[in-house]
Amino acid sequence: MAKLKSVRTATLEVAYEESGAGDGAPVVLLHGWPYDPRVYDAVVPPLVAAGCRTIVPYLRGFGPTRFLSSCTPRSGQQAALGNDLKEFMDALELKSAALAGYDWGGRAACIVAALWPERALCLVTGNGYNIQDIPHANVPASPEQEHRYWYQFYFHTERGRAGLRDNRRALVRLLWRLWSPNWDFDDATLERSAASWDNPDFVEVTIQSYRHRYGNAPGDPALDDIERRLAAQPPIPVPTIVLQGDANGVVPELWSKYREKFTGHATQRVVAGVGHNIPAEAPEAVAQAVLDLIRIT
Repeated sequence: MAKLKSVRTATLEVAYEESGAGDGAPVVLLHGWPYDPRVYDAVVPPLVAAGCRTIVPYLRGFGPTRFLSSCTPRSGQQAALGNDLKEFMDALELKSAALAGYDWGGRAACIVAALWPERALCLVTGNGYNIQDIPHANVPASPEQEHRYWYQFYFHTERGRAGLRDNRRALVRLLWRLWSPNWDFDDATLERSAASWDNPDFVEVTIQSYRHRYGNAPGDPALDDIERRLAAQPPIPVPTIVLQGDANGVVPELWSKYREKFTGHATQRVVAGVGHNIPAEAPEAVAQAVLDLIRIT
């Protein structure tokens, strides 16, 4: 049974769920947007059975995680996510851990693995190299891909902010269905995660994230140095498995484009019939990838 705990970093009171023996191999599992730790409910048991200590935090703007100060910018930019993970590990005195994530969580994991590789024992990342190329963010993709990003452009408007605020459950339901066309989730599954989006900072963190990545919102000045380092698109030198669902309705296959960014031992595994929410749709694939990497590191 997972225990809900919390720990303080410089800016956050981070809520997290922990399972397994305290001396087990640490595995940090990072959810995406708009999801929450519930996506890892079927990933945790096989990892714990194999002797791992699993740690599943609520990202900033989700669930019980809270900002310590009203003065801290409610930023969802990539540097914030990566720095949050590093400071979270510092607070737990984790010198290194296996990192696994997708979407926002995959971005945080990739950033730590790239900028502070000594902290990442290994990496399992959904879709691939999740570090945003913000200097080139306004280079258009193909029209087919651009239409998949409609929600991001929606969030650049005040109408989109109001839509997320007032219709967040209906919006999330739609995105889940579009991004994972073969995932047969029910109302109960949605409701188990829905409370996480009632976090008082969920809307602001989300809106800032999608506006910042296209240069339409300022970042947190405290994170400028990290953003400068990320603008160089740093390589990831740690042992890595990239998981790609072949039914992903929002993010295309990125392995061929970014393969050279993985300079350590890295492979891709394509998961048939799976969409964007890999840990909920194919928990066994995530758990197996983590265990395979731990065995070789």
